[in-house]
Amino acid sequence: MESYFLDWANLLLRWLHVITAIAWVGSSFYFVFLDSSLTPPVDEDLKRQGVNGELWAVHGGGFYHPVKFNVAPPKLPDHLHWFFWESYTTWLSGFALLTVSYLWNAGIYLVHPADPLMSPAMAIAAALAFLVVFWLLYDGICRVFGQKTNGDAIVGTLVLVLVCIAAWLACRIFPGQAAFLLMGAMLATSMSANVFFWIIPGQRKVVAALKAGQPVDPVHGKRGKQRSVHNTYFTLPVLFAMLSNHYGWLYNHGQNWLVLILMMFAGAAIRQFFVMRHGYKLGRNGHPWPYAAVGVVVLLGVVVWLKPAAPAVSAAAPAAAGYEQLHAVMQKHCVVCHSANTVAQKNVKFDTPQDVKSHAQQIYQQVVQLRKMPFGNPGALSDEERETFKRWYENGASIAP
Repeated sequence: MESYFLDWANLLLRWLHVITAIAWVGSSFYFVFLDSSLTPPVDEDLKRQGVNGELWAVHGGGFYHPVKFNVAPPKLPDHLHWFFWESYTTWLSGFALLTVSYLWNAGIYLVHPADPLMSPAMAIAAALAFLVVFWLLYDGICRVFGQKTNGDAIVGTLVLVLVCIAAWLACRIFPGQAAFLLMGAMLATSMSANVFFWIIPGQRKVVAALKAGQPVDPVHGKRGKQRSVHNTYFTLPVLFAMLSNHYGWLYNHGQNWLVLILMMFAGAAIRQFFVMRHGYKLGRNGHPWPYAAVGVVVLLGVVVWLKPAAPAVSAAAPAAAGYEQLHAVMQKHCVVCHSANTVAQKNVKFDTPQDVKSHAQQIYQQVVQLRKMPFGNPGALSDEERETFKRWYENGASIAP
């Protein structure tokens, strides 16, 4: 029953997480677009009010005219919408999902079964440390260098180095699937922390000053803007890390840390293209196609690099693997998690030949195509053993003796 209820919790939390993430990413992308597309106001009344940018847009059968005030409006409106619950709910649901999916079964998901570097409890502590320590280091970099001359370039370079180090460490400490997911959770935690510790508090100080009739310190807007820009560049790398757990050939690669770094770098470069293209349309900067080109070239390079080796040419077709061969491999690697004598993962059991036959397509997909099994330690299955699954399925998945 535990497995059944955990599956329900996983499904519902994943559903909530995706919905709130869409809302958060959508609003973030919209405001980056808005800031990049604002033009100086034409109307003299708007200029007198302190408006420094406006945009006319049409959507859903109506016309919209958002304006942006320099530092603060002359009068605070009665109703002010705040954008923070999208971020907080995304992080809370994501952390709950991480707990249900990985921390709850740390011995399976966070520890290398064949070569455990630490106990499950230590693995949980290490996973949580990745979230906290990265934020502290990243936040320290922003505090120290963010407001200096060429601060954005310095911060960007140091954060890139920090991410590379974290990726290398994660892939050395944890199984590949957990390492990729934790890297995404690490960046997402920093994104939400930016909102919680900097963006929203800064906005609250501005509102409090306006209500008290005091001058508004523009530094709050500058800091909030800086962290918001960082968040938009983290977005595509985070989404890649979260989606990668479906593709075992990515996170099981011998240089998986480098695969992760390259894919995250490509995502950030492509995001830069979309951020700058709005400014290009208004003549503020050159065409940002080089960023997109670099991102695409890196992606294509990874595709070529990870291409599976061509099978050796043989005059005779490989012999079909019989059920006895398959059974021997499954007894060694599979029944520890998929048996009536254990808490069968996903309620999939391999106790009888008929059980195996009924899950033949699922076995082929998970073991051969996605290379995800054995879960938490796919490297335990040799290429020869994986080939046994392939030949058995492709030759009819027979269970005859």
